Amino acid sequence: MEVIAHRGASYFEPENTLRSFRRAVEMGADRVEVDVRLSKDNKLVVIHDPRVDRTTNGTGRVEDMTLQELKSLDAGKGETIPTLQEVIDALKDTKLVIEMKIPGIEEKLSEKIRKNRLKNVLITSFYHGSLKKIKTLNENIETGAIFSCQPIKPEKLALDAHADAIFPKHKFVNQKMIKRVHEHKIKIYPWTIDNPKTAKKLIKLGADGIVTNKLIGPKIAL
Repeated sequence: MEVIAHRGASYFEPENTLRSFRRAVEMGADRVEVDVRLSKDNKLVVIHDPRVDRTTNGTGRVEDMTLQELKSLDAGKGETIPTLQEVIDALKDTKLVIEMKIPGIEEKLSEKIRKNRLKNVLITSFYHGSLKKIKTLNENIETGAIFSCQPIKPEKLALDAHADAIFPKHKFVNQKMIKRVHEHKIKIYPWTIDNPKTAKKLIKLGADGIVTNKLIGPKIAL
């Protein structure tokens, strides 16, 4: 069972910052999840929203701002918006879950993984076509299909996306879904779970792990 720290230890620290990622590692997360977008000058930057307004002291769209402009913003507690390379450098021995927030960055992301010789990385996205493209670029990269609806055949959704795992909204997960995907050797990581009772229930049903903002620690006492 793996605990995936959603945007780092985001319940405790400013989300998607190096401070949050380091805190997650210190707390015992098995994997750290980060969100990736593209700046105006084509740099892979780590931020969830299409706009900087919610998580920084600035305003505007990420895609309309250069890296220098993004770096001038306070992302909380004096932190700045990190580049993906900065995250990789800071978390060398940590398993990463990288969510592609936009399509069209597959080649750039695949090249980044190749250059850094990343082994323990899992690429996720709501854009399942992007996951298929990642697999054509590097078949050895693990991928995970995210969805927020309740699919009739979750295993088909994963297979169509050439995905190794699915990331469903936790309220849709049941024993039948877990059994179906496991029969196809597909892993399942429900999101986002901050209630210990819900976490324990899903792990008991056979989920391979959970995505959480706060239940980070030595197997969260399960």
